[in-house]
Amino acid sequence: MALVDLIMPKLGESIMEATILKWHKQPGDAVKMDETVLEIATDKVDSEVPSTAAGVLEEILYNVNDVVPIGTVIAKIRTGAAETVSNNPVVSTPPRTEVQQPAQQAVVVETIRHTVAAVQHQSSNGSANRFYSPLVLNIAASEGISMTELEKIAGTGNEGRVTKKDILQYVSERKSGKAMGYEPRGTGTQEPPMVKEPAQSTAQSSQQFTTYSGNVEIIEMDRMRKLIADHMVRSKHTSPHVTSFTEADVTNLVQWRDKVKKDFEKREGTKITFTPLFVEAIVRCIKKFPLINCSLDGNNIIIRKDINIGMATALPSGNLIVPVIKNADQLNLVGLAKQVNNLADSARNGKLKADDTTGGTFTLTNVGTFGSLMGTPIINQPQVAIMAVGAIKKRPVVVETEAGDSIAIRHMMYLSMSYDHRIVDGSLGATFLTAVAKELENFKPDREY
Repeated sequence: MALVDLIMPKLGESIMEATILKWHKQPGDAVKMDETVLEIATDKVDSEVPSTAAGVLEEILYNVNDVVPIGTVIAKIRTGAAETVSNNPVVSTPPRTEVQQPAQQAVVVETIRHTVAAVQHQSSNGSANRFYSPLVLNIAASEGISMTELEKIAGTGNEGRVTKKDILQYVSERKSGKAMGYEPRGTGTQEPPMVKEPAQSTAQSSQQFTTYSGNVEIIEMDRMRKLIADHMVRSKHTSPHVTSFTEADVTNLVQWRDKVKKDFEKREGTKITFTPLFVEAIVRCIKKFPLINCSLDGNNIIIRKDINIGMATALPSGNLIVPVIKNADQLNLVGLAKQVNNLADSARNGKLKADDTTGGTFTLTNVGTFGSLMGTPIINQPQVAIMAVGAIKKRPVVVETEAGDSIAIRHMMYLSMSYDHRIVDGSLGATFLTAVAKELENFKPDREY
């Protein structure tokens, strides 16, 4: 008999940990190769972890709601092999019990309060080898934590990386005046009683329930809605938002799509929606105004050479997710249409991979899908701009002809763009937005796809 390690899989370039949502199998259950053993969640997307061997689930090493670093052994599967085999030489993590968890948390707290890093690490944006995920950097920026201070936070993640849990714990202690992670050990006084006081006050405050008058129903946010709420609030705290508006006459575009959509679907095996047409126009304009396709790291502006367009997608649950069209500038219209449809279908059916939601450099949201004429979208951090397109409506407008001005019925649409005023000024923001509108207005009605 042999034991095979089930490893927490790599879920994306910047994702270093995942939360266990549900175990589909329990110790003693038979498992087949590639059969789902558990569900996990990251800050981006939920995923299923399949079995890497056929046999019997021997041991579960982590519980539901535990946060586990990528590459960690999370379970063991007993196979019928005659000798011990391991799919990965990762050292097995011993099972944790409820008695051990508070002690481990206390060690983390003490480490954050009193540890000074022996080696000065730098983020991956620098020349040294310490990596910070975009989520950790966003939290640090929103809480006013400098890079020097961030470098001295002791990380409990893989290879000493600072996890979301680490920085939130640090922020909590920092606000209560107990964060000592940036002071040398022994220079400050340790006050063990103060560690217990916040826990008591927190317990007391959690017992204070708000009462509501009238006929109400209270619904607790699900996990994804909480993540969305945190992300939106953090974005508002991070970036000073400015929103510009314009409108576009998209009559040629609408008429062209109406003319070719049946033949397009028959020939390419996928539908042609407005979204790939919008993405195509945005990509062309990003090439003209590359500063729109950037992010901010302290005082450094990071211009992204890859053009990865995120497209906000509504889920059946009412929540929102943003899958990313990678290297959109390298795809023709057919390729964009297939990517848009595949990602949208995967999102609605819960089949997105973690990598499908990472690496975005600019985001498009179609508020017109639900009938809105325009919107003021919130920037998807760490990007610096997001565009919203409204519903396309027929309206009487003044058009210029060789015979003079006249009134005609045209397909009109409002476009809006929110941008980070730390980097993008009104002149650049408005110019880029107008350029996208012009691209849509100048759509060739006789073009091939």
